[in-house]
Amino acid sequence: MNVYDFDKTIYAKDSSIDFYKFNLSQDWTILRFAPKQLWALLNYKLKRIPKTRMKQVFYAYFKTIDNMEERVNAFWTLHEKNVRPFYAVQRQPDDVIISASPTFLLAPLMQRWGVNLIATEVDPKTGLSGENCWGPEKLKRFKARYPQGTIDQFYSDHLSDVHLAELAKEAFLVSDTGIVSWPFEK
Repeated sequence: MNVYDFDKTIYAKDSSIDFYKFNLSQDWTILRFAPKQLWALLNYKLKRIPKTRMKQVFYAYFKTIDNMEERVNAFWTLHEKNVRPFYAVQRQPDDVIISASPTFLLAPLMQRWGVNLIATEVDPKTGLSGENCWGPEKLKRFKARYPQGTIDQFYSDHLSDVHLAELAKEAFLVSDTGIVSWPFEK
């Protein structure tokens, strides 16, 4: 099986940020959440709160969206074009996409593609979430779902995914300029 990070790997941008911008274009009143969002971001950057808490504050605007399923589908209708071409060429049914983005945001696209998803569980009505699926948490969740899973190829844009890269027979770092072999330390 091949395993992929999603944001900035398969999807050229950050889907959560693009989803926020999309929601802002649908309802500018969500800007009322900006002061708390910015405060949480600052506190996260200063290491006063964990990433999971920062995301919970950021996602609080979800409670203003009446039909999240329709909103997510409308988002992907406009934004699926941001999927990098390399993935469309090599996609396989046993692929696993593992992401820190909310499950409910990515699930419709993964279902359409017929691939597997591991992501951060976020309540689309409240924005409250479980542990952020990032860094070592990705490895923990992958092993829980696929205890005997062997990764043939792993793709990510970020070195924080080294734990999964080390499990793979081959690992690759993805950027806007291309795909290169993972820079393992010698």
